[in-house]
Amino acid sequence: MENEQNTTGNSQRLKLGVLGVQGRVSQLIVREIRQHPEHPDFILQGATVAPGSPAAGQDISGLCGLPPFGLRATDDVETVFNACDVLIDFTLPDATMNHIALAGRTGKALVIGTTGLTEDHENALMEAGKTATIVRAPNMSVGVNLLMALVKKAAAALGPEFDIEIFESHHRNKIDAPSGTALALGQAAAAGRNVDLNEQAAWARHGNTGRRETGTIGFSVQRGGDIVGEHTASFLGTGERLELTHRATDRALFARGALHAAKWAAACPDNGLFSMQDVIEIRQSPEVMNTKVVKMQPIEKQ
Repeated sequence: MENEQNTTGNSQRLKLGVLGVQGRVSQLIVREIRQHPEHPDFILQGATVAPGSPAAGQDISGLCGLPPFGLRATDDVETVFNACDVLIDFTLPDATMNHIALAGRTGKALVIGTTGLTEDHENALMEAGKTATIVRAPNMSVGVNLLMALVKKAAAALGPEFDIEIFESHHRNKIDAPSGTALALGQAAAAGRNVDLNEQAAWARHGNTGRRETGTIGFSVQRGGDIVGEHTASFLGTGERLELTHRATDRALFARGALHAAKWAAACPDNGLFSMQDVIEIRQSPEVMNTKVVKMQPIEKQ
């Protein structure tokens, strides 16, 4: 993990590790930092590739389409953990499980953007959060995380007479469905209704499905082209429909969000498992989360 970067003024900057540097978002993170040779917050200290990858030992500039800058990729993840203050993980669920364990063992701050995590991952995250600061978010976008708060609020305000549908659309190469963001929106809607998503979710419809059951939360998926990501939560009533939508048009927003989360995690005084809503303080925003729902009173006719 040789690093020949200019070290002038690095003492005040966080040492960042990028896990899975051959991934799409990971490469954007590297580019975000390298756009500013003296980045105000981070120095790129380590970058990993999959075990046994022929890219191990290569200057990551070639992997990310950048001029050489002396940082070589490695498949020795533990060495990168030990060398860094904070790490960002956009990999695959199996790799992420190992990264969670390393964070718990080393106490290093970790930001996770990997999707497709299971209940076993959730249990591991809770355990690792006892000794490390971990930010886990299926979507690093500020706008999406505001959308989650709004969906929860709308679900609480609109009764079961409003059916809830979550629709998401992504590029042809995405391998999990529904997306982690769609699932998080479903969780937000379920929390607003005070129900269990696992009991209320309608994951697929085909053939003679019968009438829609009251209170269910439906999901639908579209895959194709190069769509960065689109998510819509629809609240469907009789004679009216409310739709809350977020469209991502540039993947760089996920890289910038991940770096923002990494800076927050490194400075966080507490161990634990946190979300992007903690990072951008939506949970504490009275304007979004604590405003009471005002119900209109009938006007008496004179």
